Amino acid sequence: MHAKYSERGLHILAFPSNQFGNQEPGTDAQIKAFAASYKVRFDMFSKIDVNGANAHPLWKWLKEQPNGGGFLGNHIKWNFTKFLINREGQVVFRYGPLADPIVSRKYDRPTLSQADSFLDHVITGTFP
Repeated sequence: MHAKYSERGLHILAFPSNQFGNQEPGTDAQIKAFAASYKVRFDMFSKIDVNGANAHPLWKWLKEQPNGGGFLGNHIKWNFTKFLINREGQVVFRYGPLADPIVSRKYDRPTLSQADSFLDHVITGTFP
């Protein structure tokens, strides 16, 4: 998604967290080096807490937004939870760890052109 849509304004921001089965025990430098080995080109930030009393303020805010709530509560259940935010800074949708953000909830089995159309709407700020 980053390679395909970054020039059109899509930004992917990654926030590692070690609150899920000790999956991210390394330092920030080690995590970034690991991601780089997979040719990750989007912005990778420092490791943070996303749940609990020490949750980063951004994640507290994301979970409190009208479209930021999760299934069975707002708690982040696992790594790779994703939030789609439009150009106005509004949370459009929250995706679970296994969900593919390119697949809109509007389409059961989207064609590639439907997925492109969905992201076009988000990127241009004309989300239906």
